[in-house]
Formats: sequence, C-alpha cells, structure tokens
Amino acid sequence: MSKKSYDDYVPEVVEYDEAIDGSDEHKIRDEHLDTKADLIEKIRKAKAAAKGNQTTFRQNIRTENENK
Repeated sequence: MSKKSYDDYVPEVVEYDEAIDGSDEHKIRDEHLDTKADLIEKIRKAKAAAKGNQTTFRQNIRTENENK
C-alpha cells in the first residue's frame, strides 16, 4: 500500500457516551460486591448469635455393664 491511499482520510470524531459504552458496569459490579460483603457479615453475625455459648460439659454416658 502506498501513502497516497490515505491522503484523503479524515478520522471521524466519536463522542463518548457512558450509557452506550457501558463504563458504569464496574460501578454495578462494585455495588454487588459491597452488597455481598454486607450480607456475608450479616449472616456471620446471625450465625454467631444463634450459636450462642454451646460450651456445655456432658457427663459420660452410663451403660448397664458399668460397675457401680
């Protein structure tokens, strides 16, 4: 190709549009990740509250063959 073929080329000016180009997708992803982190923390706290203090000590199970 020769340089003469590009002599009459005029580049087209393209305007940037955020809605068309999808640059807000990273914002949506960040919102989802923030929501996910909040929900995980909420679930973790709910599980800890539901579990409570389960450190109870049981006695040994007695059997019929055990010497009295």
